[in-house]
Amino acid sequence: MSPETMHPANPHRAARPLPALVLMGGGARTAYQVGVLKALASMLRLQPGRAEGFPFRLLVGTSAGALNVAALAGHAASGLAAFDALCAFWLRLRSREVYALHVPRWVRFSRLVAAVNLWGRARREGAILDTMPLVDTLHRVVSLAGIEAALASGVLDTVAVTASSYTSGVHWTFCQGADGATREAWNRPGRRAEFQPLTIEHLMASSAIPFLFPATPLWVDGRREYFGDGSMRQVSPLSPALHLGADKVLVVGCGQPERAGFAGAAASTEPGLGAIAGHALASVFHDTLQADVEQAQRVTRTLQQLPREVTSVLPYRSVDVLAIQPSQSVDALAQAHAHELPAAVRRALGGLGAAKGGGALASYLLFEPGFIGALITLGEQDAYARKQELLAFVGDRAA
Repeated sequence: MSPETMHPANPHRAARPLPALVLMGGGARTAYQVGVLKALASMLRLQPGRAEGFPFRLLVGTSAGALNVAALAGHAASGLAAFDALCAFWLRLRSREVYALHVPRWVRFSRLVAAVNLWGRARREGAILDTMPLVDTLHRVVSLAGIEAALASGVLDTVAVTASSYTSGVHWTFCQGADGATREAWNRPGRRAEFQPLTIEHLMASSAIPFLFPATPLWVDGRREYFGDGSMRQVSPLSPALHLGADKVLVVGCGQPERAGFAGAAASTEPGLGAIAGHALASVFHDTLQADVEQAQRVTRTLQQLPREVTSVLPYRSVDVLAIQPSQSVDALAQAHAHELPAAVRRALGGLGAAKGGGALASYLLFEPGFIGALITLGEQDAYARKQELLAFVGDRAA
C-alpha cells in the first residue's frame, strides 16, 4: 500500500468535509473538463432544495487544468455560476489569445526548411510559440483577488497548481490557503510543495508545454528556478489533493489509455514529424491517473472491509475517488477540426508533414470554436452518462 493513495489521519484537520476537484492537463483538450463541469452544474441545479453553493473546497490543477482551476477559484464565491463563467470563457477563446507563431509562408513547401526554421526559433526563444497572448488573457480572465476572497470567506480551503522544475527536476505543487491559516507542506523524493500566493506566473509555468511554450521562472527555496508543464514527471496526480486533506476527489482527465493510432492514419503509413511530435506530447500528458485512481480505490475498499476497531487505530482512512476521461478519441476530433488552426500554424504543421495523422499535435493547439464546442459536448455527454455517480459523489452538500 502506498501512502500517497491514502488519506493521512490529521487530528487538527477541520471537521468540515473537504471535497476536491482535480483537473489534469492537455492544452486545448482541457475544454473537455468544461463540458463535464457544465453538466454537473446543470444536474445540481435540478436537485430539489439544494443551494447553488460551490461544491468543492479544494481545487488542484495541472497544466491547462491549472488555468481552469484558477478561473473557477476566482468566481467560486458565486457558486455554480463559476462553471457558467468558465464555459463562457472557453466558448469565446481563440488560438490568437493563447499563442502566436511567426513563420514564413514558404516553409510549407519543405519539411526540412520548416523543421530548421522552427528549430532555430526554439533555440533563440526557448520555445516555438510566443505565449504573451496567454499572459494577457489570464490577466483578464483570472481574478487573483477573487481567489483570495473565496479563501478568506471559507468558500474554498486551498487552491493548488503543479509545475515541473527544469532546474532541479523536482515536481512542485504551489498552494494558496486562507491568510493566517497554518499549513504543512510536504517533501517527498522528487516532489515538493510550498504555500505561497498564486500568481499569473505560476499558471504560465504550470501550462508551459515543453518545446512549444517557454519556461517560466519562479522562486523556490530562496532561489530562482525555471519551470515547465506540470504534467511532466507527475507520478501521482492525486497526491496533492490527498496531502491537502481531501475526503472525496473528483478528477477530470483529458487523456485516453488507448489512443486511436495517428488519428485515422493507416497503420502502414510512415508518420511525419508532426505525428511523431504529437505522439511525444501524448507521452508527456500520458499521466499515471488511471493507475493512481485504481490504487486509491483498491486501498479504500480494503480499509472498508477491515473491522472498525482495526481502522480506528490505523493512521489512514479511505477516500472516495471518481475519475472521468473522454470516451471518444480526442485525436480524431482534432483531425476533423484541424482546418480551424491559424494559418501560420497550419503552414508549420504542413511543413512538418502533419497534414495527415497530425490530430494528436493539433489537439493541444486547437483553441478554436469547432473543436472546443465538440469537446464541451463530449464532456457533457460523458458526465450525463455517469449522472448517478456524480450526484452520489457530490451529495446534498450546499457549499
